[in-house]
Amino acid sequence: MSNTAPRNILVTSALPYANGAIHLGHLLEYIQTDIWVRFQKSRGQQCYYVCADDAHGTAIMLRAEQEGISPEALIERVSQDHQEDFARFGVGFDNYPPPHSDENRYFS
Repeated sequence: MSNTAPRNILVTSALPYANGAIHLGHLLEYIQTDIWVRFQKSRGQQCYYVCADDAHGTAIMLRAEQEGISPEALIERVSQDHQEDFARFGVGFDNYPPPHSDENRYFS
C-alpha cells in the first residue's frame, strides 16, 4: 500500500423490506458486499458497512393488519429476524440501527 491516507468509504446494500424474510437474493447481495467491505478494511481503508430495514409502506400496514398487530410490532419482529439471518451467514454491519430510532431520525 502507498503512503497515502486511507480512503473513507461508506457502503450500504438495498434495504430489506420489513414485511418478510430474507431470501437467497438478499443474501447474495449482502454477502458480496460484506466481502468487498472486509477486503477494503484489510487494505487499510476506513470502510463502514451500514444498513437498516426499510420500514415504510402499504405492504407493511396490510401484513400487520392481517396478523392483528401494529405496524411497529411487525417491523420490530421482522428486523430482529433479518439481523439474526445476517449473523448466521456471517454478514457484519458496522451499524444496523432500528428503523424508527432517534439515530435514524437525526441522520435522515
